[in-house]
Amino acid sequence: MEAVHDLLHDRVHAAIAWLESRIVGQQTLIRRLVMALLCDGHLLVEGAPGLAKTRAIRELARTIEGSFHRIQFTPDLLPSDVTGTEVINTDDGTFTFRKGPVFHNLLLADEVNRAPAKVQAALLEAMAERQVSYGRETFPLPDLFLVMATQNPIEQEGTYPLPEAQLDRFLLHVTVGYPDAASEREILHLARSEQLQPEPPPPPTPLSQQDIAAARRAIADVFVAPAVEGYIVALVEATRVDPLLEYGASPRGTIALDRCARAVAWLDGRDFATPGDVAAVAPDVLRHRLITTFDAQARGIDADAVLTGTLETVPAP
Repeated sequence: MEAVHDLLHDRVHAAIAWLESRIVGQQTLIRRLVMALLCDGHLLVEGAPGLAKTRAIRELARTIEGSFHRIQFTPDLLPSDVTGTEVINTDDGTFTFRKGPVFHNLLLADEVNRAPAKVQAALLEAMAERQVSYGRETFPLPDLFLVMATQNPIEQEGTYPLPEAQLDRFLLHVTVGYPDAASEREILHLARSEQLQPEPPPPPTPLSQQDIAAARRAIADVFVAPAVEGYIVALVEATRVDPLLEYGASPRGTIALDRCARAVAWLDGRDFATPGDVAAVAPDVLRHRLITTFDAQARGIDADAVLTGTLETVPAP
C-alpha cells in the first residue's frame, strides 16, 4: 500500500529527531514516549538513577503545546499534593477547591514508587477516570492528559511496589538500560557542550493539541488484518494459560497491543499493521500486566523471560 507521508507525520518525526539529539542512546525510550502521547495512554519508565528518564520526559514536554508539571514523589507526600485541596476565602469565609498538579496536560510523576498507597490511589483515579473527586464534587481533567511516571527498581530501599490495578492503567512499561560505549562518549560531548552553552537549542514548532488529536485519528485508521488481530489475541491468551504466570494480561492488554501496533505502523509511514509491529511492542505493552508465580520467582524467571518464550512459541501469521 501507499506510504503515508503528510505534514503531520513529518512534524512528529521532526520532534523525534530533536529528542534524539537531546537524549543520546535512548532511541527506544523516545519512540515509546511519543507512542504513548499519540495513543492517549500513560507511560511508566523504569531504570536505575542517572539514565535520563526524567530528562527525556521534560524534553518531550517542550515539543508539545500544553501545560507541564513535575511532582517528586516522596514517602511524606499527601494525596492533596497531587489532586488539590480546599482553601478558605478570607473575604467571605467560604471554601474553594484549588486544583493540584494533576490538572496539567502532561504530568511527570518522578519516582512514583516512593509514595505511599494513599497517594498512589489518588493518582490511579486520575489515570483511570480522568477526573478528581473531592468531597461531593467531581472535577474533570483536560482532554489531553498524560501521566509519564518514572520508577526505580523495586529492590531499592524506600520503594513501594505499585498496585496491580494502577500498573494495568499504564499503556506501556519501558525498562531503560545503560548506554553502550559509543553512546556514552556522545553523552560526554553533549554534557560538555551544554556547559559551554547552557541555553539548549529550541525544539521544532511544538505540536498543538489539534495536531495530536489528528495523529490519534490517523493511527485509529491504520488497517489491522484479521490474521494480525488473531495474532494479538493469541499472544494475550497465551499469557493466561502459561504455568509460570499467576495472572496473564486482561482485555485491556489486548486493546493496548492493538493500539500500539497501529502506532508503530503509522510512525513507520504505513497505513497497515504487521505481525512484526505487534511483536516489537509486545514486551513493553505486556510486561507490567503479568504476575509470575512464586515458583517462577524462585527460579529467577521474570515477566520478560516469559514474554520471550511466548513470542517464540506463538506462530506469527
